[in-house]
Amino acid sequence: MSYERNRLVIFLCRTHQSGKEVLPMNTFGNNFRCTTFGESHGKALGVVVDGCPAGIPLTESDIQPLLDRRRPGQSDLTSQRKEEDRVEILSGIFEGKTTGTPIALLIRNKDMKTEDYLSLKDVFRPGHADYTYQVKYGVRDFRGGGRSSGRETISRVAAGAVAMKVLGYTGISISGRVIKVHGKTLPAEMEAEIRAARDAGNSVGGIVEVIAKGTPPGIGDPVSGKLDAAIASAMMGIGSVKGVEIGEGFHAAALFGNENNDEMVPEGFLTNHAGGILGGISTGADIIVRIAVKPTPSISREQKTVTVTGTPATISVQGRHDPCIAPRIVPVAEAMIALVLVDCLLEQLKYSGFQAFMKNNHA
Repeated sequence: MSYERNRLVIFLCRTHQSGKEVLPMNTFGNNFRCTTFGESHGKALGVVVDGCPAGIPLTESDIQPLLDRRRPGQSDLTSQRKEEDRVEILSGIFEGKTTGTPIALLIRNKDMKTEDYLSLKDVFRPGHADYTYQVKYGVRDFRGGGRSSGRETISRVAAGAVAMKVLGYTGISISGRVIKVHGKTLPAEMEAEIRAARDAGNSVGGIVEVIAKGTPPGIGDPVSGKLDAAIASAMMGIGSVKGVEIGEGFHAAALFGNENNDEMVPEGFLTNHAGGILGGISTGADIIVRIAVKPTPSISREQKTVTVTGTPATISVQGRHDPCIAPRIVPVAEAMIALVLVDCLLEQLKYSGFQAFMKNNHA
């Protein structure tokens, strides 16, 4: 492997004709913009939310419940990293309400064990972003994966909690659950699969379903601004997610047209095979999204790999890891859909405002 050659190619691809380098993509959204920061073993992680409407009641207690749901160390089937994950609101709030200015949220790291990763400094972990970060940036944070760690998602959950607070005023509610682990669908069987994988030094994946209820019809834009495309992009932006389907998803390929179409009556749709979106625009029915979560790549079973210089090696990843990531991804997936819906709703308000202006001035 020629890392220097790959770095040159990446550099050229990331450089404008003016010679200025393109900045990394750490900001999500257009109207409700969230810029996340921090690493797995850094001092803290957090997010700056810009574009939140003013006058929304918001305190740490509105955000903390979602962070608690993704917090590690809550059972013997999750990472035993002990973090309080207490959120601090640094700005954007006055007398308990949003001011319309940037909201800065901070979550401090407290239980890092960097020594667990010293042996991984010069080798690439299979299934992780070690190699790709190395060839792209020429440097990587080997302490738990740094920015590519699943811990980065805590910033998204914090931002998503703010988005859900806004959505609460629109009647939209979001809920998620694990519906399958390693092919099993019953709760006891799913737990048994995770436990067996952990005891064998292995891991398993799963499928998470998220449903958004109460989304009004007409949200989203056709062609390049489709709501389902935005949701899919947001879901695929979560580490370990390798597939997304909306409504019938892949199963639609096995149906006839009359089976997949959602017939309509004056009261509304008779079914919801489309998952609440047609033509990239919400129908008013429940938005139903499922994501495929891969098995945790950090496993203690010995695997083949290479060093940073390309020398063959073997690796057994030790430390504190989830044998199945799917349960802790549920609040992350909920947060990402909330961020998409808020962003699209604010875009719709701009469109509606323009339409009202045109109507009032060109009647």
